[in-house]
Amino acid sequence: MIVLLSVGPGTLESTMTEDLSPAERYAAARQRAAEQATALASFREMYDFGLDPFQIAACQALEAGKGVLVAAPTGSGKTIVGEFAVHLALLQGKKCFYTTPIKALSNQKYADLCRRYGADKVGLLTGDNSVNSEAPVVVMTTEVLRNMLYAGSQTLLGLGHVVMDEVHYLSDRFRGAVWEEVIIHLPPSVTLVSLSATVSNAEEFGDWLDTVRGDTEVIVSEHRPVPLFQHVLAGRRMYDLFEEGEGHKKAVNPDLARLARMEATRPSYQDRRRGRSMREADRERERRQRSRAWTPGRPEVIERLDAEGLLPAITFIFSRAGCEAAVQQCLYAGLRLNDEEARERVRALVEERTAHIASEDLHVLGYYEWLEGLERGIAAHHAGMLPTFKEVVEELFVRGLVKAVFATETLALGINMPARSVVLEKLVKWNGEQHADITPGEYTQLTGRAGRRGIDVEGHAVVLWQRGMSPEHLAGLAGTRTYPLRSSFRPSYNMAVNLVEQFGRHRSRELLETSFAQFQADRSVVGISRQVQRNEEGLAGYQASMTCHLGDFEEYARLRRELKDRETELARQGVHQRRAEATVALEKLKPGDVIHVPTGKYAGLALVLDPGLPAGRSNGHRGYDHQDGPRPLVLTAERQVKRLASMDFPVPVEPLDRMRIPKTFNPRSPQSRRDLASALRSKAGHIPPERARKKRSGAADDREIARLRTALRAHPCHGCDDREDHARWAERYHRLLRDTSQLERRIEGRTNTIARTFDRIVALLTELDYLRGSEVTEHGRRLARLYGELDLLASECLREGVWEGLAPAELAACVSALVYEARLSDDAMAPKVPSGKAKAALGEMVRIWGRLDGLEEDFRISQTEGVGQREPDLGFAWAAYMWASGKGLDEVLREAEMPAGDFVRWCKQVIDVLGQISAAAPREDSTVAKAARKAVDQLLRGVVAYSSVG
Repeated sequence: MIVLLSVGPGTLESTMTEDLSPAERYAAARQRAAEQATALASFREMYDFGLDPFQIAACQALEAGKGVLVAAPTGSGKTIVGEFAVHLALLQGKKCFYTTPIKALSNQKYADLCRRYGADKVGLLTGDNSVNSEAPVVVMTTEVLRNMLYAGSQTLLGLGHVVMDEVHYLSDRFRGAVWEEVIIHLPPSVTLVSLSATVSNAEEFGDWLDTVRGDTEVIVSEHRPVPLFQHVLAGRRMYDLFEEGEGHKKAVNPDLARLARMEATRPSYQDRRRGRSMREADRERERRQRSRAWTPGRPEVIERLDAEGLLPAITFIFSRAGCEAAVQQCLYAGLRLNDEEARERVRALVEERTAHIASEDLHVLGYYEWLEGLERGIAAHHAGMLPTFKEVVEELFVRGLVKAVFATETLALGINMPARSVVLEKLVKWNGEQHADITPGEYTQLTGRAGRRGIDVEGHAVVLWQRGMSPEHLAGLAGTRTYPLRSSFRPSYNMAVNLVEQFGRHRSRELLETSFAQFQADRSVVGISRQVQRNEEGLAGYQASMTCHLGDFEEYARLRRELKDRETELARQGVHQRRAEATVALEKLKPGDVIHVPTGKYAGLALVLDPGLPAGRSNGHRGYDHQDGPRPLVLTAERQVKRLASMDFPVPVEPLDRMRIPKTFNPRSPQSRRDLASALRSKAGHIPPERARKKRSGAADDREIARLRTALRAHPCHGCDDREDHARWAERYHRLLRDTSQLERRIEGRTNTIARTFDRIVALLTELDYLRGSEVTEHGRRLARLYGELDLLASECLREGVWEGLAPAELAACVSALVYEARLSDDAMAPKVPSGKAKAALGEMVRIWGRLDGLEEDFRISQTEGVGQREPDLGFAWAAYMWASGKGLDEVLREAEMPAGDFVRWCKQVIDVLGQISAAAPREDSTVAKAARKAVDQLLRGVVAYSSVG
C-alpha cells in the first residue's frame, strides 16, 4: 500500500542523479536501461509531457500485476493510469474494458481512445450504442458490464484489465450498487484499475479491494497540478478568502471578516421598512455600506472576470431555469465575449453538428436563441438540454469559443470541461427534499474544475457575496477534504435470482457478505465491540463498589428501581388523565364562551370565536403541529386572535361567562378586535379564574407501591450506614448495563445486515415461485433478464399477461411507468394517460404493485433501506404514447411540459427496458416481444435517434 503526496513531473529524476558516486551512477544507469525495456517506457514516449510521481507509481504497480486504486483531485491526470491499463492490455494481447458512470463520459473517452489507438481497436457499448463491441478495447457504462457478467457474455473472454473511472460513484444511492457488483463478480484473473476523486477513506476502500480482488496498491495524491485560489466577490471588490499566515497557515482574510461583521449589524430592507424614516446621515452611511457589499448580477460577474483575465469560467447555479435565465440576462445586457472570427467558427461548428435535426424541430428546441448565446461566447449546460446541444457546448468550451457557461452541478461529474475560474452563486442547494448547505466534498468537486493543466498557471474559485454569509464557514468548506466513500449497496430481486442461478443460495449469501457495505458495517462493529469490552470492565468495578456486607445490594437496588419506575408510571397516567379531561372540556366549548387560558403565551382572559373541533381543522393555525384534540380560536383581552393548542390547556377549563359575538366582527380588522376585546374586559375582567383543585395522588392508594416500600424497609441492606453510597454505585452500574445492552443490539443489527436482507428477498421470491431452494424457476430466469428499479413489477406484468394485445405505442406508455420518476412530486392533478387498453393495463400495473407492496411489508422489505418496488409513475405515459404514435416534437413537448433533454433521456430509458422485455417475454402465444421491438423502432426517431457516435 502506498500513500503519496505528488510533486511536479521530473522532480524525482533530477533528485536521484544529484551527488551520486561513480558506483551509484553506474547502478542508476543500469536501472534506467532496465526501465527502458518496460511497457511504461514505451507508454511515456506517447506523451509530450512528463508523468507525475503518483502516475508513475500506479503504472509500475499495474505492470507488476497488481490492482490499483488511484485517488487524486479533479484535473490531476489520473486517467493516464487508465490509459496505461489499455496500453498494457494491447501489449499483452488481452482485452481492456474502460467503464464510466455516464454515457456522455463514455462517448468522450471513446473519442479520445479512437484518436490514440485507431477506431478499429476501440469499441463502445452504452444503453444507446453498440460500436465494434468485440474490439480489444471497449468503453462502456458500468451497468453494461454488470449485465454482461450476469449473462456470462462471450465478450468477457480474454479480458485482462478493467478500468473503473469515477469509482466514487458507488456512494450514489440509486446506482452505486452496480459498481460493487462488478468489483465482486469480475473473474479473479482480471486486474482492476479504480480511479477516484480524493476521498478521505481511500485506505479503507483499498483494504476492501485487497480483500475481494487480491493485491491492490492504494495511491493517493492530494496535490493539485494547478494551484487553486479562493475568492469572494462582494460588490465591486474581489476579496481573497485566505491570507497567508506564519508557517503558510491559512487564515480568513481580516478585510472579509470585517465586511461580514459590518453587514451583520446593518438592518435589512425589511427591518428598515418596519422602522421610521431614516435621517439623512443614516441614508448616506447606508449608501456607503451598500457600495461596499452587494451580490453582483450575472452579467456584472462575467464582465468582471473578463476584465481580470479569469475567463473561461463555469458558473454553478443549482437550477436549470436559473441557468437559462442567466444566459438571457447576459444577452439582454449586450455581453459579447467573441470577436467576429470566433462567431463565424462557432456558427460553422454548430451548423455541422446540428445538420441532422429537422428544421421544424430546431424552432421547437430554441435553436436560434441558443445559437445567439453561443456566438457571443455564452451558454447553459444542464440535464434538461438536448444531448446534441450539450455536446456542442462542451466542444466549444474546450476549444475556447464559449467562455462563460452557466451549469448545474451535473457538469462536475466527470465530463472533461476544465475552466480557468469556477463561480458559485450560492452555498445552498435543493437536495430533493429541502434546501441544504453544500458539503465540503461537493464544494471540492465543483471548484475542482478551476485551473486547466498545461494552460493556466493558477485556477480561481469565486463565491458570490450573499447577505448573512460567514467567511469562516466558507473557509471550512474550502479547507476541508472530508469526502468519505460510503457504500450504497443493497441486494435487489434481479441480483438475487442472478446470484442464485450462478452460485447457489449459500455461496450467494457469502458473496454478498464480501460487499463494501458489509465491510464498512463490520469495521464499525469493531469499534463498538471494543466499547462493549471497556463497559464490561467498568461493570465489574461498579459491582465491586456497591457490594454490601449486610446483604445482596443488587437486589435492593432492583427494588428501588421498580419503586421509582412505578411512581413515574402513575405520574404519567395522571398527566394523561388530566389531558383527557381537558380535551373533553374543550370539546364542550361554544362560540361566545368566556374562558381563562391557564398557561402558555396567551394565558389570561379570552373569548372563544370558534371551538376548533376536528371538522374545522382545515383553517388551523400553522404555528402548531398538533394532530389531535380541539384547537379553539380565541380573542384575548390584549386584542390578539389566535388559534390555541392542547398544550395551552394542561387542566380542564370551564366557561366563566358568555358573550354575544357581533355578526359584523372581522378578526382581521384591528378596530373590530379592539372593540370586542374592550367589551370582553368590561364583561368578565373582574371575574377571578377558578383554581384547579389538587387531586389525591394515585400513588397513595397503589398496592404495588405499598408492597415495594414494605419490601425495601424489610431488606437487610436498608439499615446499612453506607446505603446511599452503595446506591450511587448501583445506579451507575444499572446505567452502564443499559448502555452496554444497546451497544450489543447495535452489533447484532449491523452484523450480516446485507445477508439478512438477501434472505428476506429470497423468501419473498420463493413465495412467488421465482426460486425453489437453490433452483431458479422459469419465472426467475425471466426476472434475471430484467434490470431496473421495478424489475419484479415488470416480471409480474409479463407473468400475468398484462401487456398482451397492446399496440407498440400502448406498450411504450406502460413501460414508461417502470422507468419514469417525476423530479418534483406533484399531487395536484392526475397525469394524462392514453385511453382504451393502455389505460386498463396501467391500472392493472398499479394493482399488481399494490399486491407486491403488501408482500414486501409482510417480508419486512423496506423501500427506506433502498430495497423494494416504488409505485409506478404514470407521468410520462402520455408523452411516450404520443411520440411512439408518430406525433411531432412540438406537440409532444408542449403536452408533456418537459424540456427536450429530459424527454430524450426518458425515451432512451424506455427503449432500454423495452429491449429487456423483448428478450424476457415468453416466445409462444405472446405478442409482447414483437410489440416491444416495434415500440423501440417507433420511439427511436428524430431527436431521440441522434447519437454522437457512429
